Amino acid sequence: MNINTILVPVDGSASSLRAVEFAIRAAQDRDDITLHVLTVQAPIISGNVKRFISGEIIDDYYQDEGRQALRIAETMLGKSGVAYQTHIAIGPIAETIHGFAKENGCGQIAMGTRGLGSVAGLFLGSVATKVLSLVDVPVTLVK
Repeated sequence: MNINTILVPVDGSASSLRAVEFAIRAAQDRDDITLHVLTVQAPIISGNVKRFISGEIIDDYYQDEGRQALRIAETMLGKSGVAYQTHIAIGPIAETIHGFAKENGCGQIAMGTRGLGSVAGLFLGSVATKVLSLVDVPVTLVK
């Protein structure tokens, strides 16, 4: 785990873009910060979809959706001059964020909050709440 490696999950929402801004501020003027910007696409669950649409078309769909979710964040990062890497993953969102952070030695996570979801996620988004329960690294929640 490297405290100078920051994971920023994005979904294209205003909240996630504020987390990107936060990470840019943290990384500016520092050569030792590594930013990983990750978008996670929820898998298509229905087996019927896979019966009628090829795996290649489904993979293309995930990649297109991922690029769309990353588009504004990449523009912001490009203008900032901060070094970063982008990643597109497919899977259950919170669990995939946790797995990515662990596999890539991320020492911290900066992510947006959302007021959507169940009562448990009334003030924090359900994904943010679940990530908090899964990870063992510091998480900065950006409102």
